[in-house]
Amino acid sequence: MRDFQPCVYILASGKRGYIYIGVTSDLAKRFSQHRLRLIEGFSKTRNTNRLVRFELFGTMESAILRENQLKNWHRDWKFNLIESDNPDWLDLAPQLGLA
Repeated sequence: MRDFQPCVYILASGKRGYIYIGVTSDLAKRFSQHRLRLIEGFSKTRNTNRLVRFELFGTMESAILRENQLKNWHRDWKFNLIESDNPDWLDLAPQLGLA
């Protein structure tokens, strides 16, 4: 995952807790920044450090479009999306070698 790979990711503080939606071209690096609390703002103050969903894209443009779409969704829609693939809100980072 160290190569350029546009990605939308969702971090959570816990099951059905605070969620943060972001976009990056390097999920490993970006996740590490979140986990180490190096990024000021919402994700740091709400302790959203559990990777609960990510989607890979072919271009950064398409990833940004998806990020904006998800950010405009109702909270319950976001929860349903997460739970469609990750019903227990498990941290996916260890499976990806990011933890």
